[in-house]
Amino acid sequence: MDSDFRTRRGRLRGFSINRLIPNVLTLAALCSGLTAIRFGLQGLMSLAVIAIIVAAFLDALDGRVARRLGVTSRFGAELDSLSDFLCFGVAPALVLYMSSLKDAGALGWIVTLMFPMCSALRLARFNTALVADTPPPAWTGAYFTGVPAPAGALLALIPLVISLELKADWPRHPLIVGLVLVLVGGLMVSRLPTFSFKKGRVPRHLVLPALLGAALTMGIMVSSPWIGLSLLGLIYVSLIPFSWMSYRRQAADDRTMHERAAPSAEVVSLRAVDSSAPPRE
Repeated sequence: MDSDFRTRRGRLRGFSINRLIPNVLTLAALCSGLTAIRFGLQGLMSLAVIAIIVAAFLDALDGRVARRLGVTSRFGAELDSLSDFLCFGVAPALVLYMSSLKDAGALGWIVTLMFPMCSALRLARFNTALVADTPPPAWTGAYFTGVPAPAGALLALIPLVISLELKADWPRHPLIVGLVLVLVGGLMVSRLPTFSFKKGRVPRHLVLPALLGAALTMGIMVSSPWIGLSLLGLIYVSLIPFSWMSYRRQAADDRTMHERAAPSAEVVSLRAVDSSAPPRE
């Protein structure tokens, strides 16, 4: 009887609900990305953009939930990358193809193919950096290498978003959409450092202006979501030069600190060698 009880107790063991929550959020983001493709095929472009935004929100949430619950895993990271590729690489490219680039013929399809490829390359580079033999300095955690996939997808959708706001067709002209796709794809695979707002810190004297700016942004998003989304994209692009300068400044400080520490380390090693040498006659 005791053996039967232990067997039943062993069967009840498994993953806790906390371990499943981040993966459920990732799967919800994947469903949202697939739904965006469906809306795009049906010509419901505004709903397609909303579905991609929901996927971006869920993508930002699942990693934070996993870290808060202490249930990060390699499986979750791989699932998140596959979801990001579809939601922020394939879905926006297909939505933009159905809305404008299909009128450009074969060239429009080539540009459409380019964007998911850039997204895949960017995600592959990010995954290989996670398992690097020599971890980077801690301060590099405040930066991404290139534009992350969710931000790239929202930047690529700006012409379509402006078209929805103005109720005009010229912003979604194949030439404009194709140029934006090429530029954003180049930013995604570039080596430019961009701010990672996951680990960034706001200086104490900028807390109040940051809160006021956030309140103003939320007000714009509520009253005119398409204009607010476009402004967020433009603000993000305008921050890239500042992130590049901040990265270079911190890299220079880190290099200077190591150069100052190197002579003292050499002196310590020389003293150790001298003390270990046999006494002279």
